[in-house]
Amino acid sequence: MSTFWIKTIQLVLSLTILVVFHEFGHFLFSRLFGVRVEKFYAFFNPRFSLFRIKRVNGKLRVKFFSPNVPESYEEQKHFNFEGKEEVTYKPIDLESLPEDDWRRSPENTEFGVGWVPFGGYCKIAGMIDESMDIAAMKQEPMPWEFRTKPSWQRLLIMVGGVLFNLILAFFVYSMVLCKWGDSYTPAQGLKYGMEFNEHAESLGFRDGDVIVATDGKPTVAFDGDLYRAIAKAKQVTVKRDGKQVTLDMPDELSLFDFTRTVPFVSILSPMTVDSILTGAGAYKAGLMVGDTILTVNGQNSSTWTQFQTILSDMRSRAEESYVDRNLSIVIGRPGTGRDTLSVTADDNFRIGIVHFTDEYEPVILEYGFFSSIPAGIKYGWNTLKGYVGDFRYVFTKEGAKSLGGFGTIGSIFPEKWNWHAFWLMTAFLSIILAFMNILPIPALDGGYVLFLLVEVITGKKPGDKFLEVANTIGMIILFGLLIFANLNDIIRLF
Repeated sequence: MSTFWIKTIQLVLSLTILVVFHEFGHFLFSRLFGVRVEKFYAFFNPRFSLFRIKRVNGKLRVKFFSPNVPESYEEQKHFNFEGKEEVTYKPIDLESLPEDDWRRSPENTEFGVGWVPFGGYCKIAGMIDESMDIAAMKQEPMPWEFRTKPSWQRLLIMVGGVLFNLILAFFVYSMVLCKWGDSYTPAQGLKYGMEFNEHAESLGFRDGDVIVATDGKPTVAFDGDLYRAIAKAKQVTVKRDGKQVTLDMPDELSLFDFTRTVPFVSILSPMTVDSILTGAGAYKAGLMVGDTILTVNGQNSSTWTQFQTILSDMRSRAEESYVDRNLSIVIGRPGTGRDTLSVTADDNFRIGIVHFTDEYEPVILEYGFFSSIPAGIKYGWNTLKGYVGDFRYVFTKEGAKSLGGFGTIGSIFPEKWNWHAFWLMTAFLSIILAFMNILPIPALDGGYVLFLLVEVITGKKPGDKFLEVANTIGMIILFGLLIFANLNDIIRLF
């Protein structure tokens, strides 16, 4: 199976799990408070459904490839003048129905599977949502509808989706830790220290420094949290030549400085070859395990970061013009000194070597079932805090350019099926979905929560017309962001 389809299947499966679990939160609280959920669907079903099941008058009705018909219509079969059976739909006056009619029961929900394989939805009776069912809102409010319930119950129904996404993320992180454990590279246990780009050097950092504290707080792991700590810090303490040196940080330091082509800070690792792929350019040129690559085409490449940056730059330039793939590489070989080799890179400017250093053994953390639960909650909470803190960058010029749609999300999944990576990515997306949904934007859960809080404080309930207009504006904003993000993906592709 191609890489594209492996990534696509992972993306669809992950989003389906997240959205169904999110909507189940709304469903559960709705049923708890006696609010009727008209439909609960995995995937979207414009015009028709692949599958749907419902209990009508005590009997289960199951239909495949069924057209969508509003519940305010009843199906009528008759024969036309040619003697062929036809189906028509007659409007029903809901107010004339008896109190025990199935359409009035909170327990009668239509469950189904749509044919558009992204997301899903939960249609709650008496609520203006993305379905924009304005006709139903013009009818007399019923006791089993969302709009007739107390504000505190409506508030819990609306936050139910966000709550369940957080629960799912914490649970997945806990089970991942239980199954695979965790690991990290100690920030203060680096034999060769750290390596810095030109911007970092202009602030006073030097290659070989080890960052030991940010604003007086000792560093633990070399990971994304270290980047965030440096970006927020007023002072950073480094260990240099056996002494501690304190550096003052500027206010304008951005997290984007840490994710450029040459990272702000990386682990300094000598460019020593660990293994060579048979038949690759390095193998044919005579490169050997244990050799240290010193320069590539005259440019210093004595560290892994420098080596990767040089080849990445060649790869980028090759997209616009011809770049010679024959590389002049100076190596240092134990016992024999320096030598110069001519190495032919492949079309992606790879020479077929594997590099790592065993001086940086990671710290391995293992968890039992019960110990994994608090550890998973802590892991998820730290992930949420990090994402919330990073969200402010979305409103910058660089942040807007970095926004991505389904293509960007799909590209993050591994090229080969890996359950460990899949569940970590699913948990992270669940955190993102929870946070994004609680933003106070109309049409999102956070928009409804905002209006409900205003109602609780003022004692005045927003009118249906106001909610209709606000929901429409919110939908326009969301579709605009969706289009913008996916356009960014297309621009990056071409």
